[in-house]
Amino acid sequence: MILVTGATGSIGRHLVRRLRELRVEFTALVRDADKGRALGCRYVVGDLDDPGSVAAALVGVDRLLLNSAGAAPTADGAPQPMIAQQKAVIDAAVRAGVTRIVKVSVWHAHRGGRLAEGAHWEIEQHLKASGVDWSLLQPSGFMQNFLTGAGTFSDDGSLIAAAPDAPVSYVDCYDIAACAASLLTEDGGTGRAFVLTGPEALTMAEIAGQLSPVLGRPVGIVSLGPDAMALRLRTLGVPAQFADDVAHLWAEVATGSLAGTTREVENLTGREPRTFAQFLHANRAAFR
Repeated sequence: MILVTGATGSIGRHLVRRLRELRVEFTALVRDADKGRALGCRYVVGDLDDPGSVAAALVGVDRLLLNSAGAAPTADGAPQPMIAQQKAVIDAAVRAGVTRIVKVSVWHAHRGGRLAEGAHWEIEQHLKASGVDWSLLQPSGFMQNFLTGAGTFSDDGSLIAAAPDAPVSYVDCYDIAACAASLLTEDGGTGRAFVLTGPEALTMAEIAGQLSPVLGRPVGIVSLGPDAMALRLRTLGVPAQFADDVAHLWAEVATGSLAGTTREVENLTGREPRTFAQFLHANRAAFR
């Protein structure tokens, strides 16, 4: 039995569909019953902050997809809630007899990293020390960010760029989910971290050029340096420390930190990852 956490998110929804296609036994852990019913699969209602509900959801489970919301604004200096939540889930999984955990992490997770990079590294170390077979998925930026508008568009609909000519190898959550499904249903891949990227690294100018015909309007670009980004976030009410950390990561993207590509999606799924053009085509209705 597989338990899928984060089942209603950008990765989880695709993973649920893929596991249904594979006709394997799985359960989705959701916080909202209505959203669980909308998934069209077996689900249980629970919350990562409720140890009892997590323990109940893990009964009979032998494989787990560990995924939850990433770094979010907190009081300055407060640890990311995700760290305690995911560590507790790992501990509960060990007690429940889970034999394999596939964790969704981030590319460049490292000790002392800002926001998600540091938080995921800490969780990764806890997982590696747990004694359970583990695999890590470390994706590049999500193509879905352009669909949700999360930190991507300005108020006038222009793309916000750390640098218009800085390439990023965005990956479709569809492909991340396919990789997770492979690791959850097949043997192999234990004790390894997989950096997941799309097949190409695109600049924001190139992305704007592909988005314009889909949105039916010209898409401009607003270039913001790290100081300007931090100021923009603080103006929106984001805590100062969080805004500064985002700005630091923003500056790293401008240097090409997310420009590399890997073949891990193909290695795990047997097919090439989606291009940005294919992502746009698959989600054309949602963009409109």
